[in-house]
Amino acid sequence: KPFYLPNREDPHIRKEHYISKFTISFPRLVSMVVTLREWAHKSLQEEEERPDSFLERFRGPELQIAPSRISIIDSECCMACFDDLQTRNFILWLVLDYLSDVIYILDTCVRLRTGFLEQGLLVKDLTKLRESYFHAMQFKLDLLSILPTDLAYIAIGIHVPELRFNLLMRFSRLFEFFDRSETRTSYPNIFRICNLVLYILVIIHWNACIYFAISKSLGFGSDQWVYPNISDPEFGTLTRGYVYCLYWSTLTLTTIGEVPAPVHDEEYFFAVFDFLFGVLIFATIVGNVGAMISNMNATRAEFQAQIDAIKHYMKFRKVSKELEARVIKWFDYLWTNKKAIDAQDVLKNLPNKLRAEIAINVHLDTLKKVRIFQDCEAGLLVELVLKLRPQVFSPGDYICRKGDIGKEMYIIKEGHLAVVADDGVTQFAHLTAGSCFGELSILNIKGSKIGNRRTANIRSIGYSDLFCLSKDDLMEAVMEYPDAKKALEERGRRTLDLSVFKKQTNKQTKTSRLLQMFYSTFMKRYQSSFISTVMLRSHDLNLTVCRFM
Repeated sequence: KPFYLPNREDPHIRKEHYISKFTISFPRLVSMVVTLREWAHKSLQEEEERPDSFLERFRGPELQIAPSRISIIDSECCMACFDDLQTRNFILWLVLDYLSDVIYILDTCVRLRTGFLEQGLLVKDLTKLRESYFHAMQFKLDLLSILPTDLAYIAIGIHVPELRFNLLMRFSRLFEFFDRSETRTSYPNIFRICNLVLYILVIIHWNACIYFAISKSLGFGSDQWVYPNISDPEFGTLTRGYVYCLYWSTLTLTTIGEVPAPVHDEEYFFAVFDFLFGVLIFATIVGNVGAMISNMNATRAEFQAQIDAIKHYMKFRKVSKELEARVIKWFDYLWTNKKAIDAQDVLKNLPNKLRAEIAINVHLDTLKKVRIFQDCEAGLLVELVLKLRPQVFSPGDYICRKGDIGKEMYIIKEGHLAVVADDGVTQFAHLTAGSCFGELSILNIKGSKIGNRRTANIRSIGYSDLFCLSKDDLMEAVMEYPDAKKALEERGRRTLDLSVFKKQTNKQTKTSRLLQMFYSTFMKRYQSSFISTVMLRSHDLNLTVCRFM
């Protein structure tokens, strides 16, 4: 039997054996993959210009070159170890081999015309581009990778794929491609996991090829450790040979073991090296996957910590169950609708210019819907959009009450609000997305009878998302724009006068209507009384006339 498991008859012992191998405590070692990446970065002296987007990167020549590099890394090693690949479909392998040469030459030509940044400016001069590329370490590696080493086939023989190992000199470009692509993708954690899996598969593939080559040099079937005799039909096919070696390599590098014990010294050395190398790979997998999972769940863990702290506080302070349920539902709404992220905390590392551009792109149209801010200076609008703060209100929450001191104005982003009476039930008006209120209360308008007090009760019907601008933030922003401040106060005064005029007009209209109704009612009653009196007197007169007759 090519593989053997000790204590196969006792599954409990075998299970403990597997667990013991997986639970061995090792200090976290430096990842082999990270070491290779650092080596690749040291060989690159010039920084190229990055495309504008992740899709542009994949639409460029790198999309065609990257898979070819991966295939060359696998195929060259595989051809050197498995003889069947050299004898079967040999013409196909030659075509693929020289096709790779063509792609590498095209890549070199593209590199000669690839711009780079110098003191923050994009260099496009072809002479400088060539000089920069020729003096870079990457050019030397690229030149070695396209050397016509296959000319040695004439003297040595055609079945020597080891001569084409110079193609692996571009291995560092693969790391460069992955690093740049990782910064472009919208799913970096998934990309890192796939990247790590690819590295592990390539290493397992290489190790399987080396194992097959050692077995070939020692003799197939010469002992229990090497690959079984290929004269056996069961192990004589190329597919079985590769799958067997891949399985052996996977068991060894994942520190599972359970493979036949070595016999010769060469086998012992290779087995020891594989086990030590497997420890590094296992540490790499555990460390990288653990870090990726932590990064993926970092936002959720932080949000859950806030909820737990609030729950503990409400329990300690013996808050009512009804209020506690409202708080929990509010948190659930934030997380379900992706509103738990603090925009200020996310954008704090950006320079002020980029932060302002993002804020303008997100909030400027919303701010322009406010009547008093229409036709304002662009600089003032930029200052104001940076000071907008999102707020979320639960169903039944009062945004403001009549008579309260107004310190903020609100712009409705999503949701429905209602202007209600003092009883909180009767609705006078309905506010939807795009509406705003409270803008007059944050302006110090001279001569205003109501001052900065609220004039209505506004209540949230469901969950509502609002943008809030405080009075202090507005005053701080208009300090540098005195003309804009006067214009805002003037617009606010006109709006207030118009509102007062409408109220007075409505009041006068109501008064006139009441007077008209009173006059109409009075006239109807007077007319009815007059007619009754006339008829009564006429009747009395008729009676008197009858008596005299």
